[in-house]
Amino acid sequence: MNGTEAATVPCAQMAEIARDLFAQGGRMQMVYAWHPEPEVTELLYFASPPEGGRFLLWRCRPEGDPPSLARIWPSLGWYEREIMDLFGLAFANHPEPNRLVLSEDIPPPFNGSAPARASRMADIPRPLPAIEAPEVQTLPFGPVRADVLESAEFTFFYIGEQIIHYHPHLFFKHRGMEARFAGLTPRLGTVWAERVSGVGSVAHALAYCQAIEAASSCQVPRRALALRVLLAELERVYNHLHYLGHLANTTTLKVGEAQGKLLEERAKQINARLTGSRFLRGLLAPGGLRCDLAPDGWLSPALEELRAETARYVDLLEHSDSHLDRLITTGVLSRNVALDQGATGPVQRASGIDRDLRRDHPYAAYADLPLVVPVRSEGDAYARSAIRAAEIDAAIAMMQRVLLLLEDGPVRADCTPAPGAEGLGWAESPRGTLFYAVHVGADGRLARVKIKSPSYSNWRVFPFTVHETNMMDYAINEASFGLTIAGCAR
Repeated sequence: MNGTEAATVPCAQMAEIARDLFAQGGRMQMVYAWHPEPEVTELLYFASPPEGGRFLLWRCRPEGDPPSLARIWPSLGWYEREIMDLFGLAFANHPEPNRLVLSEDIPPPFNGSAPARASRMADIPRPLPAIEAPEVQTLPFGPVRADVLESAEFTFFYIGEQIIHYHPHLFFKHRGMEARFAGLTPRLGTVWAERVSGVGSVAHALAYCQAIEAASSCQVPRRALALRVLLAELERVYNHLHYLGHLANTTTLKVGEAQGKLLEERAKQINARLTGSRFLRGLLAPGGLRCDLAPDGWLSPALEELRAETARYVDLLEHSDSHLDRLITTGVLSRNVALDQGATGPVQRASGIDRDLRRDHPYAAYADLPLVVPVRSEGDAYARSAIRAAEIDAAIAMMQRVLLLLEDGPVRADCTPAPGAEGLGWAESPRGTLFYAVHVGADGRLARVKIKSPSYSNWRVFPFTVHETNMMDYAINEASFGLTIAGCAR
């Protein structure tokens, strides 16, 4: 697959490979399945190398039940369970062999010509832990929640205000987005990618386009690469401003909420003036951009004004004791848990893990730009908010640099993948690492698209910060992660 160093191995060898990768300091990113032929299932394991360089890929075709790697790399647990649901393929010795995505009465949609696999999964429910102590109470909350929050059900086991155990159920509205890519043309797939998660339209479209470009081995014009950075950082800014305003709401700092969301609105107005879309949709395409942008003259002063107003806003938050008191020491995520369970983005960087795809695996024009990657070690809600506040300033500084260095020239090249081509694309979204793997069929249309979404990763991590905490801090803790259900239940 273009964009990786690939090898084909027996599935039985993957456990040894996973242990070696762990010992060397690499990181397993995901595993997914697809049918290269109607009766053949192939597993693909993606990993980051110990140091920068090309991503690693191992392929295997299981004969019988492949070994589960979840005990070696816990972050793969959900990916293996997703494969169980969607493909009906069981993993031997999986620590949590239960349904994750689909309800018990729905057969695997990708099981190909293997109907026997469906019956193997049909009777495996989503269990809740058996807690027999009479003083422990149970509170199921959702799936319909207040305000405009996405559908999810959270089960709390608690005594008084203390949460003993927390169990999220996130897939009530699983949309099967990956399956819906099948049969689309590579160009039309961009429109679909923009709608996987509305607040991550640029990041999803960018990772998808780069996967198509890798499969095509084409060169994107330099002006388009620079403008892609501009769009990606504009998306980061409005997401982080919304985050700060929403977090202020959970600490009952209503003025702070209003000011944060006003700044978010101003950022979206900049988006609309530049692109015609408040969510920056309809610009990206395989090979570059669908049309050129005209940021000259007005964009730099507008960004600098937003930067100054944001700095004043963050300073006011930093001097609001009632706000800080609710954030500091709330929802602590240790570095070890963040690493083992696959945390990503600002969540992992707030727990002392210094990773960022823009620097470690540069794409677009990031290799030519000064990139500040804020890192903290506390791992609490305050650290997660401080990372995002610092990233707003760094993003605006980077955009100003892009405007200074922006070259004239074309913004689109022809990128048409050949039948049977494959490619990997990635982006550092506002919420963390995002991957797209694409497989093009013999007819030139998309045969399989796999998405590694940052919210899918961080939702797996989040419960570890809820156990043994208290009810009063739950909403603050959840808001501090900046999660989306759409990005998880794609």
